[in-house]
Amino acid sequence: MSKKKILFICGSLNQTSMMHQISLHMQDFDCYFTPYYTDGFINYLVSIGYIKFSILNGQFRSKTEDYIHKNNLQLDYRGVTHNYDLIFTCADLIIPKNIRKKKIILVQEGMTDPETLMFHLVKYLKLPRWLASTSTMGMSDQYTLFCVASEGYRDFFISRKGVKSEKIIVTGIPNFDNLKKFAKSDFPHKNFVLVATSDARETYKIENRKKLIKDCVKIANGRQLIFKLHPNENIERATEEINKYAPGALIYTNGNINYMIANCDALITQFSTTVYVGILFGKEVHSAFDIEELKRLMPIQNNGTSAEKIAEIGKHILRFPQTSLDEIHKKFELSLAKT
Repeated sequence: MSKKKILFICGSLNQTSMMHQISLHMQDFDCYFTPYYTDGFINYLVSIGYIKFSILNGQFRSKTEDYIHKNNLQLDYRGVTHNYDLIFTCADLIIPKNIRKKKIILVQEGMTDPETLMFHLVKYLKLPRWLASTSTMGMSDQYTLFCVASEGYRDFFISRKGVKSEKIIVTGIPNFDNLKKFAKSDFPHKNFVLVATSDARETYKIENRKKLIKDCVKIANGRQLIFKLHPNENIERATEEINKYAPGALIYTNGNINYMIANCDALITQFSTTVYVGILFGKEVHSAFDIEELKRLMPIQNNGTSAEKIAEIGKHILRFPQTSLDEIHKKFELSLAKT
């Protein structure tokens, strides 16, 4: 009997790494990977070289393809080669037509974007979800289960996004479920203020970078400022701005920001999931989001076992395809509560 087949839909490197970690616990199945993809007019725009700022194209897609090749993962671009028994994905802004009738496990990637005017227009006028970016995560209702980071996020997605309670399960999420491992840092600087910038402008959102940098200088109040640029940023432009408005600040374009956070005195972010690393380490944290709400949303820390837990749920669905959501909750929520 041939092995059942699973398609892992990737996106950013963070999403791709999550998908890979889950697959490592599903060795008894035939696992394939694809960069994120879509249909119709948007796919046409991708095919002629547009939308390079998103996970559909540009450096995001290139880095994902490099990751797949370097890790010797089986590539099936757009999932067209096989008839898949189960789909894993970290995003539901777009659900491609060829997976809409499949069993899909959606995995929370991290923090969602703020709920702007566009979010409310999408929600109430039923506009395409991608117009409001990740603020609409979970709102497709075109998945079997949605694995989330914490009880706080479970309540958040139900109350704010309208996710059905029976479709959501708390598992923790890979890459953010064992943050203490970054405590032993060899980052050469200490006692500084770290700024994790965003790619808001590159993704056509509004950001007053001049004001942000000046606010960072005030918060630092004489302490060393270090800027870690978002990998999707225009590095030349961002560097010029920082040198102009925060002379003497250090700028990093590469490196693991989590180790930088472990050594900093204060962390400044806008919409980055890295804020949870700062909260865990008890740092002085500044964010565009309410800090008390972030503490309620904090991803559960289960010593890095989220990928295995998510994989176990996937295995159960594959082995017992007629299982009900109620049965899945009864079987897995009890064991999850023990961690």
